[in-house]
Amino acid sequence: MNAPLTAVAISCTLKPSPGDSSSDLLASQILAALAGHGVTGEVIRAVDHVISPGVEKDMGGNDAWPGLRRQILDADILVFVTPTWMGQHSSVAQRVLERLDAELSETDARGRLTLLDKVAIAGIVGNEDGAHHIAAILFQSLNDVGYTIPSQSSVYWNGEAMQTVDYKDLDDVPEKVAAATATAARNAAHLARVLREREYPST
Repeated sequence: MNAPLTAVAISCTLKPSPGDSSSDLLASQILAALAGHGVTGEVIRAVDHVISPGVEKDMGGNDAWPGLRRQILDADILVFVTPTWMGQHSSVAQRVLERLDAELSETDARGRLTLLDKVAIAGIVGNEDGAHHIAAILFQSLNDVGYTIPSQSSVYWNGEAMQTVDYKDLDDVPEKVAAATATAARNAAHLARVLREREYPST
């Protein structure tokens, strides 16, 4: 019960490595804030992996999801970060959500959802509006599969509409983004520790 908390950040950028990514940057900043609360973690750029379409935990062939799924299941906190395109989350983010759908039929030895007692927070970046809409979709989807959502746990940046400045182009982290990141990290770490000590009941 005293083991350090862990996190995994899934960056749903459309840009394969090694391209610069605003989503990766925000994911790293959220993990850095979590580290201040004793949480260790890493960023996974989903687009770098073959995530087959489907809603099963293993779609066979060269599907990389089973390995990614194991990292997600092992983490206490999921940091789900997506860019905004046409006011929506990315197609990569949708693919990850669809694969998480398999957890609705996966249970532990006590018959509880595999993702129960785990916490999820969201990060959204884009030079167009849509962050609140995207956060609502992410939180409902992640809650459906068992995640608990902490208070004030979405971190977002909206650049000026129809301009070319991305989050990664900024010289400094905006004050409001830094404050939101600090709050989300603090609340997520707190809730993850509470759930580790007092799990959801099985009946």
